[in-house]
Parts: sequence; C-alpha cells; structure tokens
Amino acid sequence: MAAGKEIRTQIASIKNTQKITSAMKMVAASKMKKAQDRMLASRPYSEKISKVIGHLAYAHSEFEHPYMKEVGEVKRVGIIIVSSDRGLCGGLNTNLFRNLLKRVVEYQNKGVEVDICTIGKKATSFFKNSGLTIKSVLTDLGDAPHFDDLLGTVKVMLDAYDAGEIQQLSVAYNKFENTMTQAPTVTQLVPMVAADVEGMDHYWDYIYEPDAEEALGALLVRYIEALVYQGLVENIACEQSSRMIAMQSATDNAGDMVKELELVYNKARQAAITQEISEIVSGAAAV
Repeated sequence: MAAGKEIRTQIASIKNTQKITSAMKMVAASKMKKAQDRMLASRPYSEKISKVIGHLAYAHSEFEHPYMKEVGEVKRVGIIIVSSDRGLCGGLNTNLFRNLLKRVVEYQNKGVEVDICTIGKKATSFFKNSGLTIKSVLTDLGDAPHFDDLLGTVKVMLDAYDAGEIQQLSVAYNKFENTMTQAPTVTQLVPMVAADVEGMDHYWDYIYEPDAEEALGALLVRYIEALVYQGLVENIACEQSSRMIAMQSATDNAGDMVKELELVYNKARQAAITQEISEIVSGAAAV
C-alpha cells in the first residue's frame, strides 16, 4: 500500500505544521494583549497634544511657526511608512502598501515626486525597487519600541522639510480598530491641518515662556514625533491581531486537510482490503 504510506506521511507532516501554527497563534495572542495595552497607554498623550495643536491653529499667536503655514506649489512630498519586520500576519502589510501605491500614482500623475522613509523590513523590501527615493530606513524595533528609537528617523524627514526638499510630510500605518479590523491610515504631519475643536466659540492665545518661537518649535516637533510613535504602536497591535487570526485560520485549514486526507486514506485502505479478500476468495475457489 504505497499510496497509503504516502498519505500517512502527508497527514503527519500537516499535523506537525498544525502544531506550529497553533503555538504561533497562542504567542501572538499573548503579544497582542501587551501591544494593545501599550497602544492604549499612549493614546491619551497623543490625543491631548492633538487638542493643544488644534487650539494653536486658531490662536492669534505673535509667531507663526513654519510647520503651521500653508505652502505654495507642492513639488515633492515625504511619507513615513510603518510596517512590520516579520510576515505571517495576513494581508496587513499588503493592504497598506496597495493603498500607498494608489496615492503615489495620484501624486505622480500630478507631477509630484515622492520621498519615503521606511520603518520595518517589509516596507523596506517592498519599496526598495519601486523607484522612490528612500531617505531613511529603520528596522528591528521589536515588539516594545521606545519613543527615542524614532527620533533620528523623524528628524531626517523634518530636516528635509525645513530645507525645502519636500513640501509635505505624512505618516502611513495600520490603525487598530478592533481585533478583526485594521484600517490603512495616512495622516498628514506638516504642514499641520487645523482640526475641528468641539465647543470652541471664540479664539484665544497662550502665554509662552520663554517666547513663542522657542516654545512652539519644541512643541510641534514633539507633536510630530508623538503621532509617528502612536502610528508605530498602533501598527504593532494590528500586526499581532492579524497574525493571531492568520494562524488560527491556518490551524483550522490544517485540521480540515487532515480530515480529508484521513477519509482518502480510509477509502484507499478499505479498497485494498476488499481487493485482498477478493484475491483470497478467488484463489480458494480455484483450488
């Protein structure tokens, strides 16, 4: 029963794979909880500083920071792309890259060049042959990145903006909505877009110490860094959720394949036994 032996070998191989995917699902579930806690812990700071910037956009400040000024003609834009370092997380990265490619094509149709900064090995490998200029690469941040890990990467893009090399800067990442849903998101960082502030019926200004230029310069840079960091921790939470779901699906599919192969094996075994019985009966009748 050579065919039966091959089927048994295939069943054993699939069961081994099923054990691996099941273990990976449990690891991803454990990491997902920690990633979600980290994401939720950083959200209040990000939301609060966003409200402050929203107020500043309506304030009658004595100094208008360049990051808050509308630029003229946009000839080149920059995008910070946040992805995962590892795969096996479903279509998480692919969905984000597909969304970005559509945006890049729209820019190019308008004659606008695109510079990118990649965070994560998947974005780096995907865009390295895209023809876009990669200004900076950051990988191997792990599952618990530190805020300071991003400072150099953000500075590269802000320096390009300050030098006039790019006229717009955005960050692209997957936003965590729930365990089953991750939404590709692109947020413009500079020039800053004035957000609607609920309940605001008048304008005001802040008292700056030591002066508006120095205070706003430090605050706005921190605001941009906070948005990029929030995008990173959101993407990590999405990665673990997507990997958990993908590994659960792979485990279930392996189980279905084992059932189908066991049915095929049992039919083949039954056919072989029936044939042997027929041969024995035929031999006995001949004698």
